[in-house]
Amino acid sequence: SADLRNEKIGFKIREHTLHKVPYLIVVGDKEVESNMVAVRTRKGDDLGAMTLDAFKELLAKDVARRGRVETE
Repeated sequence: SADLRNEKIGFKIREHTLHKVPYLIVVGDKEVESNMVAVRTRKGDDLGAMTLDAFKELLAKDVARRGRVETE
């Protein structure tokens, strides 16, 4: 879900990290201009900017690695 609250970005990142959100996607003006998203892991690793397709691929690999299957 999108966090559109009027809070500082550092506060939002800390808060969602405490809630153990696996990946945080940050989209600001710079990302919109370049058609990219900035990605961070729950552990705080900055994966940098990537396209949405690259992020989807990252998620698919993560799901496959963990052995989870899709349910309908």
